[in-house]
Amino acid sequence: MDISIVIPALNESLKIAFDVEMAATFLQGNNFRGEIIVVDDGSTDGTSKVAKSVKVPKSITLKVIRNEQHRGKGYSVRAGIKETSGEYVMFADSGYCVPYGNALLGLEMLKDGTCDIAHGSRKLIESDIQQDQPLHRRISSMAFKWLIKKFIQIPKDLTDTQCGFKIYKGEIARQLYSRCVSDGFMFDIEIILRAQKQGYRIKEFPIEWTCDLDSRLKLSRTSWPVFSELRVIKKTLSDSDTPRTKT
Repeated sequence: MDISIVIPALNESLKIAFDVEMAATFLQGNNFRGEIIVVDDGSTDGTSKVAKSVKVPKSITLKVIRNEQHRGKGYSVRAGIKETSGEYVMFADSGYCVPYGNALLGLEMLKDGTCDIAHGSRKLIESDIQQDQPLHRRISSMAFKWLIKKFIQIPKDLTDTQCGFKIYKGEIARQLYSRCVSDGFMFDIEIILRAQKQGYRIKEFPIEWTCDLDSRLKLSRTSWPVFSELRVIKKTLSDSDTPRTKT
């Protein structure tokens, strides 16, 4: 298996079919042997039923996992990555904010040894922002960055920790996510910190991005859970994962 694509989804019945179709088109168009894994995080709108109904080429495997209750994005991405078998693993947010073709650059970086983990970033000067976030979300994003810098030692060269378009060497993804404890939106931060402690190299690549105004992330309702998760992550990592040296 070349590539596993994980798509976490919560009440995305109007988007998920297109997400799956575009992921399948990307895999088939680039002659990749691949699988698409949709993780329905307890949706109430039939998201998993719609996902299962999508027809994909026989060369592509489609799996749909459903959490019977809402567990969080981190839990869902972790559950999806656990089921992967690809040499490379990526996850992409529902809503097709980033066309899948953008992954080719990240995959090339992994293949040529530039890095072990490739993050799409909306903040790089080469990135093409088709539709930016509304002002209130940009303000929330700035507040989040301040919080991260204050409480967590994130590598300074990472400009966009929360972009939902990340690619990993498969075994590294499965190892890191098997240890992840964050069920909510802060799983990205935990994985970055775990990768850093393990000596894995993370590099960003530019993307084409269009803001999804129908995002499930509402920082006005999740500010305390975010802060709480960060505290748990910091404590957990201070007690585990001794660093290793890469050769």
